[in-house]
Amino acid sequence: MLAMVPAVKAETGTIRIDPFWPVMLESPADFTIWVQGAGDPTSDPNILLVMSADSWNGLTGNVVVSWSGGSVSFTKAEFAGIQENSVKVPLSGTTPGGCYTVASLKDHLSYGLSEPISASETIYWGMKPFLSGDLTGTPQAFTVAFTSTHPRMLVYALGKTEGSDLFDNKVPPTRPGFIVPELGPILLVLASFGAFAVYAIRRRKASI
Repeated sequence: MLAMVPAVKAETGTIRIDPFWPVMLESPADFTIWVQGAGDPTSDPNILLVMSADSWNGLTGNVVVSWSGGSVSFTKAEFAGIQENSVKVPLSGTTPGGCYTVASLKDHLSYGLSEPISASETIYWGMKPFLSGDLTGTPQAFTVAFTSTHPRMLVYALGKTEGSDLFDNKVPPTRPGFIVPELGPILLVLASFGAFAVYAIRRRKASI
């Protein structure tokens, strides 16, 4: 007896976003996206945003993703909370390799934190179509902007390779778009530099 073995596509993971983790940007943040290698073109591009609970709780407005010719907006209510580490997002509509485990998302969101996001903590995600055409090897630019009292968010993208009805191409889990840094550490660093500058100026004046 002959068994029919379905062909498995090898395109998963060829979408690239620059700059990527662990680069940390402030909002609004500018990115470039393209397909590297197989999977060109990738249709139906969707942006996937994932944020920590503190970031979601601290949202003071919509998250806006814009590009040449259009934009898409996420309200706070459009982000879904998810907790179980073994669950994968998006929850449906993808091939087995076209999604991300909650555990890996928490791990990336924890980058640089003194206390990593715990296994029992909820994170929030949202996904919508974006860009004005297919993803190809030609880079396209887009911008993500939002305001939160504790901003910390990952930017991913998914799409469908030729002949696929499911999302089967994505940004590799080790290369999400970015994490927005919390404002506190930035202010502390700036305050340290400011205090040092004042000290240096006073010391210089005293020696004159």
